[in-house]
Amino acid sequence: MTADQVTHDRPHPPGAPRLRAAVLGAGAWGTTFAAVMADAGCDVTVWGRDEKVCRQIADEHRNEAYLPGVELPARVTASSDARAVLAGADVVAVAIPSQSARATLTPLADAVARHAVAVSLMKGVELSTDRRMSEVVAESLGIPADRIAVVSGPNLALEIAHRQPTATVVASTSASTAQLVARACASAYFRPYTNDDVVGVELCGAVKNVIALAVGISQGRGLGYNTMATVITRGLVEITRLGLALGADADTFPGLAGLGDLMATCASPDSRNHTLGGHIGRGMTLDEAVSATGGTAEGVKSCRSVLELATTLGVEMPITSAVVKVLHEGLPVDQLAPLLLARPHKAEGA
Repeated sequence: MTADQVTHDRPHPPGAPRLRAAVLGAGAWGTTFAAVMADAGCDVTVWGRDEKVCRQIADEHRNEAYLPGVELPARVTASSDARAVLAGADVVAVAIPSQSARATLTPLADAVARHAVAVSLMKGVELSTDRRMSEVVAESLGIPADRIAVVSGPNLALEIAHRQPTATVVASTSASTAQLVARACASAYFRPYTNDDVVGVELCGAVKNVIALAVGISQGRGLGYNTMATVITRGLVEITRLGLALGADADTFPGLAGLGDLMATCASPDSRNHTLGGHIGRGMTLDEAVSATGGTAEGVKSCRSVLELATTLGVEMPITSAVVKVLHEGLPVDQLAPLLLARPHKAEGA
């Protein structure tokens, strides 16, 4: 049996009401997560700004702009009317660019059902406020923290859209919210694990994109696997250092949301952050690299907000700082590797 032939093994529980889900964002990850929830037994409606994309999802069960060649489940439909999509939804998953999330969500606060839980699928830290995405969702939609969950892990959209097996982490301060979201997305190929470390899971998702940019830049310059392994390993140290400063659980970082997601994002050619970094390493300008990559590479903007947050907390993040210098401060890419290695000698765990 091929990966595309895998079907969900967790049928809708007898006697339990079928969950109705809304997904805000018709890009690759939003559409993929909609398919995951449909395979888990939910009725799902996707909202997107592009009416053509929404019509194709609704009429043909395809999204060729973002998931070429993928057939979506029959339970997935779409509309460009955000209020209609949100009406009565039990689960509201948000998969829009992190830096535009607040402006998009705030006008929709009164359209979200009072009982709904919100799920952040976004990976970033908001510029100017240093807010994590769950905080942005809570503030924008007026939803308390115990009805917010975040989903993060080694979850490359195209692989999951083809129903290749993976696992993820669903984190919430409320066990019941985490369990509800896990129920809404659990299937034979998508295995959610729950925990209560929202801070750690979100920081892993945000900072791993920055580390993937550094790996991509290095590989674009022709550097090999030793460099990649070094950047990934020391990148995990940076993520852990920042997370612990914010009170995260140390056990999160070597897990799926930490090391697992970091490995997938830094190694896969399907990772937009890795791909964009490669373009930069091969000599493109940032604008050229963004255009050539297509879609949103969250680390491009989030690297600055992550560094702002780290600076505020007095946390040293040399890889993140180097990425900011290359992308936004004119540092030549040839100086990236020396900058990473020109650190004071110290013990490995420091």
